[in-house]
Amino acid sequence: MHLSERRIGDVTVLDLAGKLTINDDLGRLKEKVASVILKGEKNIVFNVSDLTYVDSSGLGELVACHTTAWRGGANVKLAGATRRLQDLLVLTKLLTVFDAYDSEEAALESFAVVA
Repeated sequence: MHLSERRIGDVTVLDLAGKLTINDDLGRLKEKVASVILKGEKNIVFNVSDLTYVDSSGLGELVACHTTAWRGGANVKLAGATRRLQDLLVLTKLLTVFDAYDSEEAALESFAVVA
């Protein structure tokens, strides 16, 4: 998985691309979220529009990141989930855990940030 970080207003956007699977360095995403929170950032968007595949371990990593953010007083939102990822989130009932938006712009607007 490729991971990059950028700022839009007071929101940190983490762009995830490629595969989020057990074969990847899963802890890297959680470490990135923890470091963002340590900097005092409270609004995080995972732009997942370029994720091509997510397995159960990848879902577990997303949940761990959500928990880390919540414990740190931050909010994590998903943006741009593919149809397959949306179906997976519905099937596992994780859509009740995550705030998910069709686009990055919609996720940013939910934080009242204009892109």
